[in-house]
Amino acid sequence: MSTMNISLPENLKHFVDQQVAGRGYGTSSEYVRELIRRDRDRQRLRDLLLEGASSETTEPVDANYFDSLRDRALRQSSK
Repeated sequence: MSTMNISLPENLKHFVDQQVAGRGYGTSSEYVRELIRRDRDRQRLRDLLLEGASSETTEPVDANYFDSLRDRALRQSSK
């Protein structure tokens, strides 16, 4: 694992320390890693949404489409 040092103003350091203590993180590094993972996931979702928005539709968007989409998502989440 690589190491990265960051500098924070005192008020942000205090905030991080509060989050670590109050939310069950063992260290400030664990908290920062979680923030980075969430940001990465948010960026991936944004990219997927933009890709989907720019793609052509292939079938009508009606109740059956959403039922099919919901079924597909449930199958994916159970894997």
